[in-house]
Amino acid sequence: MTITTTSPRGRAFMRGHEGNPLTCYLDAVGIPTIGTGFTMRSAAVRAALKRLGITKLVPGKTKITAAQSDSIFAAVLAEEFEPAVVRGSPKNRNQRQMDAAVSAIYNLGTGAMQWTWADLWRAGDIEGAATYLGSHYNTAEGKKLPGLVRRRKEEAELFLSGRYVSAGGAVKESQPKPPRKPDAVVKEAQEILTSKGFNPGAIDGWMGEKTREAVIAYQKAHPHLEVDGILGPATLSQLRRDAKALRDAAIKGAGSAVGSGALAFMAGLPWGWIALGVAALAVGYAAYRYRDVIARRWNSWRGKEAAAWRG
Repeated sequence: MTITTTSPRGRAFMRGHEGNPLTCYLDAVGIPTIGTGFTMRSAAVRAALKRLGITKLVPGKTKITAAQSDSIFAAVLAEEFEPAVVRGSPKNRNQRQMDAAVSAIYNLGTGAMQWTWADLWRAGDIEGAATYLGSHYNTAEGKKLPGLVRRRKEEAELFLSGRYVSAGGAVKESQPKPPRKPDAVVKEAQEILTSKGFNPGAIDGWMGEKTREAVIAYQKAHPHLEVDGILGPATLSQLRRDAKALRDAAIKGAGSAVGSGALAFMAGLPWGWIALGVAALAVGYAAYRYRDVIARRWNSWRGKEAAAWRG
């Protein structure tokens, strides 16, 4: 029998990585997201949400039920991702390969079926495809992200050996005892929380009570997040977006200042003042783009819970 759909275990595997927040949140690059990574960029998501009377995703306001999320997830897989794997893979694919491939392209986009790992699969090199998938496609802006590194490795293991291991992987709840090995995702979150003035205790990769308290304080400053003390996809996305906002402001400001200063110097103009002005404009642009982040940071510093973001 030819495999053409994702198994229940495959869907649970993806949910383990994607999570399933039922209140809309902003992802790491500022895109309104809900459920299992649903955004308005997907035609299938738009159609499914429209059937529910939802035409716009508003962070902190748009909500769906668990049953509705399940229905949307099934529709999106059936309309976009499962057909892409079927078209781009050998007919003798087995269930574990189907599940791993759908998980990979759900995260990377359907175009990933034309990338090197899939070329190796089509050529019959199963081990080569798994090895390549497990060691690539895990960066964002040139930086390896712990969550993506882990996801690619687990997809590769599933593809090769049928090991479904990700259940609950996207959600970090408080643990009474430290883990045998520090959790890289928790450690990343602790570093960002510390940089934002929320004290999680030691940067040790342990989702302990101190880190839970810091997560709660952080969530209270972001009205589109559920205040539950859980480090899930929505909270992680906002943490990463906050960190990116500061990097963007610093890089754009410095880069613009250097570039404009050099041009003004060559033209015989007062380059110092021009560079300063351009740097201010660059920082101003970044401040406007991430105005919700800055407003929440200000509210946090004042010890005030933020009002709902209106986008």
